[in-house]
Amino acid sequence: MGITIAVAGKGGTGKTTLCGLIIRNLKARGKKPILAVDADANANLNQVLGVEVESSIGSLREETLREIDNLPAGIPKETYLEYKIQEILVEADGFDLLVMGRPEGAGCYCYVNNILRRYVDSLSDNYPYIVIDNEAGMEHLSRRTTKGVDFLIVTSDVTLRGVETAKRIANLAQELNLGIGKTYFVLNRLSETKIPASIKEKIAREKLDLLGTIPEDKSIFKNDLAGKSAFELPEESEALVAVKKMADKLLERK
Repeated sequence: MGITIAVAGKGGTGKTTLCGLIIRNLKARGKKPILAVDADANANLNQVLGVEVESSIGSLREETLREIDNLPAGIPKETYLEYKIQEILVEADGFDLLVMGRPEGAGCYCYVNNILRRYVDSLSDNYPYIVIDNEAGMEHLSRRTTKGVDFLIVTSDVTLRGVETAKRIANLAQELNLGIGKTYFVLNRLSETKIPASIKEKIAREKLDLLGTIPEDKSIFKNDLAGKSAFELPEESEALVAVKKMADKLLERK
């Protein structure tokens, strides 16, 4: 079974960009193929990774629910769904991307969901590393996307509210008994050379395990404006260098 790294945090804290940088770093280390999972209903991990997406698990689920009684004769529903998942899996250089898509609508999805979860779990066994970009907030933690998570990284901006939200996410993950090996905290977009005293005290008070900090990086902003992927960032990117140091720590502790 592969090592699973999940990234969570409140909206706007750069978790999707962090996922892209982690995937770039793992690929550079030869830790491939990597399975990237976009579990955010507002899916945009593909843009950070520079690939096009045509469909998602959510769309497949809706389609199957509508057509479940009209599937091709002689083909078991499980086989049909597995084939369709292979169709929506985006294959790229060194990584594959699976987009979970929008939440469930009206109707009973139990049967379809059970098949999808089972197949996504078995699919994940084929990859040495799985990186999951979760939706903002905490709702995703009550819905298992894959098997146990080895590392949960919770992101925050440099605000007391962001750190407080990160703590709530970490607490919820523990309460739900999700099989998470280790939870870490990352402070993103640090515009100063040192963490502000009030933020540092808050991190210590909440007993958050700080994996590292990511500086405010103009090259990230320029990349986004130009519609470029994380793979097109210059090697000297401050954010990229910071994520490399954090990846070093994770790989030492796996």
